[in-house]
Amino acid sequence: MSTTAARRERQRAQLIDAAERAIAEKGLAGLKARELAQEVGCALGAIYNLVQDMDELILRVGSRTLARLDAALSAAAPQAPSTPDQATDVLVAVALGYCAFARDNLQLWRVLFEHRMAEGATVPEWAVTEQMTMFRHILQPLGVLMPDPDEPERILMSRTLFSAVHGVVAIGLEEKLIAVPRRELDHQVEKLVRLVCRGLSKTVAA
Repeated sequence: MSTTAARRERQRAQLIDAAERAIAEKGLAGLKARELAQEVGCALGAIYNLVQDMDELILRVGSRTLARLDAALSAAAPQAPSTPDQATDVLVAVALGYCAFARDNLQLWRVLFEHRMAEGATVPEWAVTEQMTMFRHILQPLGVLMPDPDEPERILMSRTLFSAVHGVVAIGLEEKLIAVPRRELDHQVEKLVRLVCRGLSKTVAA
């Protein structure tokens, strides 16, 4: 790598670092291109030599967040389940791991869902792939609970289960409403997942 290319990559990483800090402190509304340029030490227009636009910068920060979330969920349930009871426990552990990550990385986590691409722009394939990869934490244990249905049905159920857990977590952590105490939120998340798993087990057994 040439000296110029290495310097560009170093400055690009510094820009993403600065954007990550700004979002972690103030949320998406705290991300200002002029302030980022000052922190990195470049002209305002030079930012767009490092990333295509602010959408890409936000997605690059999101990529880091997803990587850390992926590691957290892998640590929460390191063993692959082989029985329905084990699969249920894994899904509970993944859900609670998701809740803990959201709580501990609130602003960065929120941006994963709050960010909207500019009109006419589409999410790049690399970002879509990273997002979809996360569903393996749900799909694998669902394969134990749903051994007969075909893959599309399991994929649909994985998205439904994620949406349910995410909704409970998002509302439970929303300061504008009545924030739910940590222990109670964890309890509600676990109860939800176990109820769903119980229903799936009964459906398979029937």
